[in-house]
Amino acid sequence: MKTIGLIGGMSWESSLEYYRIINETIKQKLGGFHSAKCLLYSVDFAEVEEMQKLGKWQDAAQIMIAAAQNLERGGADFIILCTNTMHKLADEIQANIHIPFLHIADATAKMIKIAGLNTIGLLGTRFTMEHDFYKGRLIEKFGFKILIPNDADRERIHQIIYTELCLGVVKPESREEYKKVIAKLIREGAQGIILGCTEIELLVHEEDSAVPLYPTTRIHAQTAVAYALGEL
Repeated sequence: MKTIGLIGGMSWESSLEYYRIINETIKQKLGGFHSAKCLLYSVDFAEVEEMQKLGKWQDAAQIMIAAAQNLERGGADFIILCTNTMHKLADEIQANIHIPFLHIADATAKMIKIAGLNTIGLLGTRFTMEHDFYKGRLIEKFGFKILIPNDADRERIHQIIYTELCLGVVKPESREEYKKVIAKLIREGAQGIILGCTEIELLVHEEDSAVPLYPTTRIHAQTAVAYALGEL
């Protein structure tokens, strides 16, 4: 079994889910007392969130790179970054380590490809929905048509992530707002919906959508297990 290196803390609410899903999946696959070999480097999200807000992405990159390098020195065989938004810095991280980096968008896209879908709705932070690092990768590398919510809906989705979900607050009324946005994307032609923020899975579940949901935390964590066990 390979040792998984996790860069977490963005937020720790979703990092907790990564740890749980990884170990549950290992137990399902191997049985008995088996659990994952993993190392977690958890950053202070307050520092990172301020850099995001101010557009100081290169400063944030240095934090991500240092975390990845610490995990590599600690014995990790590969790295996963437990957040969608910070994959904006994926190329910089990979360029500064000597072990593989498993990209969350690639893991998710492969699941969508298996299902044979082409037009996909994307929910996430404003950065993930609006910047090209994520949706551009899905379009250029995998050939998907990506739909995102309108301006007002994007702002509300982003706000709920940062003012509620990242703080462990799950409100039924916010779930209803997300359901309405999902329904709009479906009316526009979305055949599936990417939950492109690792905290959204705390709020939205399969029964909240008329089309398949692609929960990136679960997909990424299960892909990490498959890689660790030599299945990929």
